[in-house]
Amino acid sequence: MKTNLRTHRSIRLKWMAALFFAFGIGNALPASARYSRADELAIPNGARSNREVNFNENWKFFLGDTAVASRPDFADNHWRTLDLPHDWSIEGRPEEANPAGNDGGYYPTGIGWYRKTFNFTPDSRHPETTLYFEGVYMNAEVFVNGHNLGIRPYGYSSFYHDITPYLKAGKNVIAVRVDNSGQKNCRWYTGSGIYRNVKLIRTPKAHFEPWGIGITTEQVNQKTQVEVKATLANRNKALPATLLCTVTDLDGHTILTQKETVTLEANRTSKIKLQFPFENAKLWSPETPNLYRMVCCLVPANGEPADTVTTTFGVRHVEYNAEKGLVLNGKAIEMNGGCLHHDNGPLGAASYRDAEWRKARLMKEAGFNAVRTSHNPPSEAFLDACDHLGLLVIDESFDGWRSAKTPKDYSVLFDQWWTKDIESMVLRDRNHPSIFCWSIGNEIIERKTPEAVLTAYALAGHVR
Repeated sequence: MKTNLRTHRSIRLKWMAALFFAFGIGNALPASARYSRADELAIPNGARSNREVNFNENWKFFLGDTAVASRPDFADNHWRTLDLPHDWSIEGRPEEANPAGNDGGYYPTGIGWYRKTFNFTPDSRHPETTLYFEGVYMNAEVFVNGHNLGIRPYGYSSFYHDITPYLKAGKNVIAVRVDNSGQKNCRWYTGSGIYRNVKLIRTPKAHFEPWGIGITTEQVNQKTQVEVKATLANRNKALPATLLCTVTDLDGHTILTQKETVTLEANRTSKIKLQFPFENAKLWSPETPNLYRMVCCLVPANGEPADTVTTTFGVRHVEYNAEKGLVLNGKAIEMNGGCLHHDNGPLGAASYRDAEWRKARLMKEAGFNAVRTSHNPPSEAFLDACDHLGLLVIDESFDGWRSAKTPKDYSVLFDQWWTKDIESMVLRDRNHPSIFCWSIGNEIIERKTPEAVLTAYALAGHVR
């Protein structure tokens, strides 16, 4: 039996029309990468706070299709109970007849349903509720108490829904229909199902939007300057507020604080920018992956509850020089890297944090200092690992544009979805110091045509 479950491969770095490919062979393991599993578990996840509730437990699952499963009164007691993340393909039997064929390891695909019943208590101080999916492969159709919230086709994009209008006190039901029956839609093993994390996010009426914190660092007159861009939503009447940003080390010790007084318009979204110097910052690099945390707090002046988001970031300066190539923190750097697909071998596509950290650590121990996420955005846990272990990352969007490599690949989604999928990748991942560039596609078939130049220009512009 042939399979194509590629974990990593090494190739020479190429630069073609802003499409970035991966690299050569590694060297000795730096001291900064010698982490044990105990070290990994001791490091808190980045970009987390108590406003987020883990929503992975006690889902019901059925492999097959039934239209009435979206109804809140549907009896799912005979369905299997499981915790996410979950990949139903890897649980199946590899057979020549399975539609994914060689590219999917001959594992089954199909249609599956997930349902979660939970009790909800309204909270006047945190009335806004968002449902967040890190990854569902694919065509995820979400229902809340029978209300259809739409379909997200691309299986590698993270997405969220505002479910505030559809919740009620007491019992609520979320149902998700996952359709991966349209094979062949990929050139490698994809897995099937809700294979990454799900979270419930509860906020006050004045709050940070999802992915609403953007942190950049640059060198100005030989000094480090930090810029924080915050996207704030106010579902209330107009009110003054204070945006308070505090930089801490990973142990929580305060290093500096900056604040700005803002006026939030009624039922509007606002964008606020803070800039401040960061003296004596320890720089992030593959050899010294120094990290900090940015604690952003929105404090309304009228005494309403504050909203707080914590984001892990690093200080590094990236530039491209015609003579030196890639320059990191003022020094030319040679990349030794490999391509990594999203699966975890015998675990399938299920994105367990330990497995994602192990994958990054093995690359580092092998001497690599860079990776490319072939050919899609990776898990959040993998990027967290790259930040902490010191791996440069090329974050890739999709495997192609309008010309198909397989009959039902991203080419059938491109024109309708590329802007939303680019936004999902960049906004979700932009604060990871490990990411030094974005890939807008892979091995583009139509790259010799004039239209491809216009497409590349549009994609790169949207990333920026």
